[in-house]
Amino acid sequence: MPGGGLTETGELYSPLVGLIYVFNLIVGTGALTMPLAFARAGWAMGGALITILAFASFLTATFVVEAMASANAVIRFKRKEKKRELEDSSSDSNEEMNRDYPHEVESEEKQSLLHPPPLHPRDKDKTHPDYFDITERVEMATMASLFFNKVGVNLFYICMAIYLYGDMAIYAVTVPASLRNITCSYVKENASLPLSDEDPCWNGNSLSRINAYRIYLTVFSVVLGSYVFFNVQKTKYLQLLTTFLRWLAFSMMIVLALIVLGGGKGQGRPVAIGAFESIPNFFGVCVYSFMCHHSLPSLITPIKKKTKLSVLLCGDYTIILCFYLLISLTAIFTFKTANIHEIYTLNFFGSTHVTQVIPVQYFIALFPVFTLSTNFPIIAITLRNNVKMLFAREGRPYHWTIDRIIFPLVALLPGVIVAFITTDVTLLVGYTGSYAGAGIQYIIPAFLVYFGRKKTAKLFGQSWSNKHTSPFKHKLWVVFVLLWAVLCIGFVTTNHIISAVQNS
Repeated sequence: MPGGGLTETGELYSPLVGLIYVFNLIVGTGALTMPLAFARAGWAMGGALITILAFASFLTATFVVEAMASANAVIRFKRKEKKRELEDSSSDSNEEMNRDYPHEVESEEKQSLLHPPPLHPRDKDKTHPDYFDITERVEMATMASLFFNKVGVNLFYICMAIYLYGDMAIYAVTVPASLRNITCSYVKENASLPLSDEDPCWNGNSLSRINAYRIYLTVFSVVLGSYVFFNVQKTKYLQLLTTFLRWLAFSMMIVLALIVLGGGKGQGRPVAIGAFESIPNFFGVCVYSFMCHHSLPSLITPIKKKTKLSVLLCGDYTIILCFYLLISLTAIFTFKTANIHEIYTLNFFGSTHVTQVIPVQYFIALFPVFTLSTNFPIIAITLRNNVKMLFAREGRPYHWTIDRIIFPLVALLPGVIVAFITTDVTLLVGYTGSYAGAGIQYIIPAFLVYFGRKKTAKLFGQSWSNKHTSPFKHKLWVVFVLLWAVLCIGFVTTNHIISAVQNS
């Protein structure tokens, strides 16, 4: 999901507002699938794992901030070098002219002594302006082009595209599934049994729940997917509205669950340590839930005072960790694990032991429909642009049909097709987070900060220091992050293989 809308107008804001923006960005779809994954992992194991993954995400977020500062420094350096080359070429031509005008040369030399030119960036004089100030918004794609070779840049775009495809599939499942579960009124004779896709949508009606879902998905894809053929701008007020709805809905869910628990009506009896096979999916859900790294340039750059960005991010991740623990713990003690929906908001719809206020039930249940529907076009357009960059041909623009028809369809259709195949949103979040999410959150930041340090050391030497260097500045932290990513991805993949063999 894109960052705060204020960046569209170039407005600056305070660190407190920046903290709120980062919080709003992270707390999204992942939070809706967190309670079920947390319940399956167990409250003790889930609490330990989510804390470790929150720290790992914070660590790599500081890597991204340092890489942003390094990118700003490299851009300023190249700009100064280009300006210096132009000045040198103009001075050479002036020397030839000044052979016939010696008095003017003498006058210019005097002026140069009175007003010396700016110092070269390689000089070690500390009177230079700070090249590492984060004043220009440098997106991760630009950082990749500055620090990676061609293969690395292509791998970056592939990883980003896979993540966005997963994002779109998750959105395409969540909205129609929410609408289906809200509008379908069929209840089994044994109400404790879960509904299946083959069950009817309404009593005495032949329309099945899966077909109702597909109808909603088709309408959703046609109406909102059409935006991928255009551009969406000026989303500031739309994002402010979705932010307000997000805070209101999550606050309602937490307060209602606390009221139930306070009255001793909680139905949950969660285990401390859940099934081992639940860990890979929980890992993916957590990685997806803490994802903000690709949007940090849009959120960090407009902050006025950036002297303590690491402290700001640490505070943000601490608050978000507490929030995730609060909503997950209240969920698993309020509802039975078997009754927790993949989309947590649906637990408040038709649940009379939580609230009997019908408007509140509908508002919470429809919350994903409002917020995710507004973000779907933005994600689709971002994916379309990433696909274009992946297949970009320098100096050879594509035909109009490829640029305006084929690329939008390539961005839109895969996610929609996946949504037609499966309605398991928790599984989609787990896979997206475990693979593409791990790449964006762990591997790419580690390589960006490593090659960013090498680049700036080569250009500026050891006399210059990056004021936004990560607190985890030792190179062993980079090695740790890469090993952690490989270990997590390997563990998840091995578990999926073992599960597939056992089920076959």
